[in-house]
Amino acid sequence: RFAGASSIRGDYGLKEVTNPLEQARRYTTDIIHALERDPQLVNPPGHPYQGKLRFPWTYGVVFPFMTRKQFTDGQLDNAISPGRVICSDEMTESVDVERFQERLWNMFPYRFRDKLTVPQIDRVRWILFPEVRISAKQQELFGDEPELPDIMAVMDMQQEQLARSLGDGHRVIHGVAGSGKTMILGYRAGYLAGTSEKPVLILCFSEPLSKRLKSWMEAKGLSEKVSVRHFHGWCFDQLKTYHQPKPNAEGDAFFPALVQRVIDSVDRGHIPKNQYGAVLIDEGHDFEPGWFKLVVQMVSPESNHLLVLYDDAQSIFKRSSHRGFSFKSVGVQAQGRTTILKINYRNTRQILELAALIAKDILDPKATDDDGVPLIRPVSCGRDGPPPQLIKLPSIKDEAVEIARRMAQAHQQGVAWQDMAIVYRTWSVGKTCVDALARAKIPHQWQQRDKKSYSPTADAVTVLTMHASKGLEYPFVAIPGVGLLSAEEADLEQEARLFYIAATRATHQLVVTGSGDSLFMNKLFPAAPEATAV
Repeated sequence: RFAGASSIRGDYGLKEVTNPLEQARRYTTDIIHALERDPQLVNPPGHPYQGKLRFPWTYGVVFPFMTRKQFTDGQLDNAISPGRVICSDEMTESVDVERFQERLWNMFPYRFRDKLTVPQIDRVRWILFPEVRISAKQQELFGDEPELPDIMAVMDMQQEQLARSLGDGHRVIHGVAGSGKTMILGYRAGYLAGTSEKPVLILCFSEPLSKRLKSWMEAKGLSEKVSVRHFHGWCFDQLKTYHQPKPNAEGDAFFPALVQRVIDSVDRGHIPKNQYGAVLIDEGHDFEPGWFKLVVQMVSPESNHLLVLYDDAQSIFKRSSHRGFSFKSVGVQAQGRTTILKINYRNTRQILELAALIAKDILDPKATDDDGVPLIRPVSCGRDGPPPQLIKLPSIKDEAVEIARRMAQAHQQGVAWQDMAIVYRTWSVGKTCVDALARAKIPHQWQQRDKKSYSPTADAVTVLTMHASKGLEYPFVAIPGVGLLSAEEADLEQEARLFYIAATRATHQLVVTGSGDSLFMNKLFPAAPEATAV
């Protein structure tokens, strides 16, 4: 052995290779340097080991295809310290757990008395694994002096384990709003883009979410391998790409006719099947059964990667076709491969409690078999924030003016325009709010009016419908016109779902305004002790 290299004799004679223990040492040194840039992970000034990590570290070599006897008989212990090696017969299921743990601990030349806290563990994960970061700039692990935020948000252990271990085949994730479903989808898309020969397709229901996801993929450098479309846009692309005529239908009949035209073209062989190495579906709760049947055929059988994200509480199109729905009936073979995410990380406890005041009747958990669609009650992660602001005013025009005033105030306090959104129910309410923003000279983009120019990265307040807001999130959200929500019995469930969706778009501050004396106003104002009513 010399200079970290070793000579080994194989079928092709003597060959010089880098000593794997030396490789491990070099990698560990790079990792330690990256971790020592974080002041919260090192000993403070005045400490005997100032600037050094607060926890012990070590390195070693794992030989998954070599037993300890083979290691010794081959005299590898002359080149690699035996105490820094784990061999294949020392990590089987039959090995005693405590003995295996002792072998790991023996690799450490020293031990510390104190244990890492959960926030410190999350900081280590944030630095070492960029893919588990939430709402963070992607930085190179060993880049030049990356900026380290004071608070590092990462996937929880269940999310990370799920994202890393999805495996092959069809998978379904049932998750409450804010549970990290879309984040897991992004991680999965990045992984599959690097392993699949065919392109990866991400489908969702709403166009604004598709633009947000597309922007996300572009930021990750995945736009060439990952295609992102809302479902009807993808259908239109299919007809155009394969020179199939558009349907002649107009108005509300156009989109069903568009989908049927694609289905018929696939059945006739005019549009090919098996186009994608993987298909990932967000907002699966708003997909028709027939859409699933179509999309399943687009997955290459060689790879067979299909992921469906679902939250029945956010389903805003309650169609008769969903009665008795099961995934197996539409070709999604996910029996035994479904996961439920119950913890809401997006919203503060106060926002989630306010949303539940309206939506609690639709959030009663419903049991289902493995192939069905469960309705899951969200569990707050316990994050606290400012109480939602509930504001009663004489008219919708007054509501719009007050929202504009509060947004201008928030901007003066450091909230970026692009971190604010107005989420409304009807066109007239949206138009009134847009006019108020224009008079206040607040930059804004109205998604209903500016569909082609709408950009999720524009430095402007986003104004969009409750339907279009699904899957999106903003630190500051205002919901006007609550007093105008329909209180008709036939509409109550639909309106409650929409309010729940709108309220859970807010990650930090929620402002709800209303005028009149509707059922929703009466539910919200007297029953929200932690909300500030004006």
